Formats: sequence, structure tokens, C-alpha cells
Amino acid sequence: MTKPAITLPLLFILLTLIDISSCASTVFNVVSFGAKPDGATDSTAAFLKAWQGACASAASATVVVPTGTFLLKAVTFRGPCKSRLQFQVTGTVVAPTDYRAFGNSGSWILFANVNKISLVGGTFDARASGFWSCRKSGQNCPPGVRSISFNSVNDVIISGVKSMNSQVTHVTVNRCTNVVIRNVRLVAPGNSPNTDGFDIQSSTGITLTGSTIQTGDDCVAIGPGTRNFLISKLACGPGHGVSIGSLGKELKEDGVENVTVSSSVFTGTQNGVRIKSWARPSTGFVKNVFFQDLIMKNVENPIIIDQNYCPSHQGCPTEPSGVKISQVTYKNIQGTSATQQAMKLMCSKSNPCTGITLQDIKLTFNKVTPATSLCSNALGTSLGVIQPTSCLNR
Repeated sequence: MTKPAITLPLLFILLTLIDISSCASTVFNVVSFGAKPDGATDSTAAFLKAWQGACASAASATVVVPTGTFLLKAVTFRGPCKSRLQFQVTGTVVAPTDYRAFGNSGSWILFANVNKISLVGGTFDARASGFWSCRKSGQNCPPGVRSISFNSVNDVIISGVKSMNSQVTHVTVNRCTNVVIRNVRLVAPGNSPNTDGFDIQSSTGITLTGSTIQTGDDCVAIGPGTRNFLISKLACGPGHGVSIGSLGKELKEDGVENVTVSSSVFTGTQNGVRIKSWARPSTGFVKNVFFQDLIMKNVENPIIIDQNYCPSHQGCPTEPSGVKISQVTYKNIQGTSATQQAMKLMCSKSNPCTGITLQDIKLTFNKVTPATSLCSNALGTSLGVIQPTSCLNR
């Protein structure tokens, strides 16, 4: 099987090799526009003024957020802009403590319709404990906001950023191309609801490397329309692992293809690597996926395909999933499972999984009881030593 090429335009790759700080020649410091580094004064207007100045600059420009703590309400940094921009954060950006201040805005910090943008450094603290308490109590709560979002943004670098205590997803990438994410840390308590690390959808040419995600939901959620996505050197846990899906929620839905997850460690997560789809008709698909060189440490479901996904277990759809899963390779995956069933491949009855490859798998449960596997409608090949014993059908 040939490994898919994860390609980015040559020019963009060359740009990422250059010290990005040297690209900016014009500086717009938010303090010069009235921002106060006291953590209490609303600095939203000052941030927007600095952005507007940088966006209008004919030369490459940098928005600087210096040392200190800056209070920021819901804000959209919108393009198109005239030149390459860098958003350089040394200090800490905090959200209002009252979660109701966001209303139904959907995002705390949104970058939209911008090309050639770098977000470098800094800590972003959404201070969402009040929102989580509201959700857990069953009250009538707002839907929550994503901490940092990129919508219709191209040629992006996200580097050295720390996001803490998001209401829901930490970082969303939607309808973007050529995105490099490196050395990022996303942190929320393991019991915080729906706090995905990264949500990626309808995007092409994404590289995520050298990052740590500790959160209450998926470390990385890969949604419909995602292509050419490379994840490497990821430390995930606590959380729900790396998930392709959920897919098949809509009848007409784009697929996911050319995804590689490699050289990563999962610690105490609910899942390791997962593909999940609803059990209903769909035009969606998953193909050309490589999970390789992974370590599982006390993971509940190290390897799982679930085409009967229904987290609430109420009103679940009962038709076979229309999402077609093919050409998925699991290679050199080792470690410990927190449950006896270490490998579970439950595929669609009407669209069986095909081209599944298991190679050099060693997953153990405990010293006394061996790990087991369970397959349904999963067709493929086993190579090398497979532990637990392969349940694939040829």
C-alpha cells in the first residue's frame, strides 16, 4: 500500500522555514491603541484598532500583545488584508468571567477571510469554569464559544500558543488551506464537557506537530471535507483521543481522505484512534488513513471503528451507515488497554469496511487476562504479530 503524500505548496513550505518574526517590518502594539495589561479593562476596541492598522499596511505587519494580562470580549479579526500579518502574543489574553457575556456569538477570537497569517505565542484563557458548571447542572445555558477560530483562512502558522479552559472547542479550523500548527498546548480538565482540542473540517493541507492536548473531549476531531492532514509527535490525554468524525450526520456530506497520525502517545484517554459515523444514509466516506508508530497507555479503546455512533443512546438512528470506510492501516501500535476489548472494528452492514490492514500490533490488558478484539463487517489483511488476535475477514 502506498502512503499518501501530504503536500503543501513549495512557496509556503519555504516561508515556514524562515524566522517568521523577520517577515514583519511594521509593528502595531495594542497598548499604543489603548489596551490595558491589567486583566480588568476591556481591551477589545484597542485590539481591533491595532488589527485594522496592520491589515491596511502595505508592508508586512505585526500586531504585538506585550507582557501583561488583557481582557478581550468576543472579537473578529477580519480580512482580506494587504500583506502578510503576524499576531505576536507575549502576554496573556483572558475572556470575561461571566460566560453570558458571549451570548450566541459562537466564537471568542475569530480570524476570518485572511491570507498569510501567523499566530505566535501567548496564553489564551477562556475562564470557562462557570460555563461548565451551568452545563453540568442542566440549566438553560448558552451554546458556548470556541476559543480561537480560523474561518476561510489560507497559509496559516499557529506556533507556541497555549489555550486554557475553553468553553467548548479550543481551536477550530474551517474552510482553510495550508495550515501549519506546531508546539501548541491545549489544556482543560478531563471532566470539562465538549472541550475538543482541535476541530478540523472542510480544510486541506494541515500539519499538526509537536503539540500537547489535555482536555475533556477529542484531542483532535477531523470532520467532513478534510484532506491531506498530517499529525505527528502528539501527546494526547486526558481526552477522547483522535477521532475521524462523527460523520454521516447529513445525507449529503463530503468525505475525509489522506490522513496520517504517527509518532504519538495517548495516555489515559477514552479512545486512541477512532473513526465514528452515525447509522444513517450518507454520501460521506473515509479513505487512505494511516495510524502508525503509536503508543497507548491505559487507553479504554485503543483502536476503534464505530459506525453505530450515538453518544446519548436515545433516539439513535437504526439504518446502516452509508459512510464508506476503506484503505485504513494500523501499523506498529503498542501499549496497554484499560479494557479487555482493545480492538473494536464495528463497520456498516450495507457498506463494510474494506482494505483494512493490521500490522505489528501489540496491545495488552493485564498480566492475567489477554486483550480481545471484536469485528463486524470488517475486511482486510493482517501482517506480522497481531495482539490481540486479528478478527478481520478477508
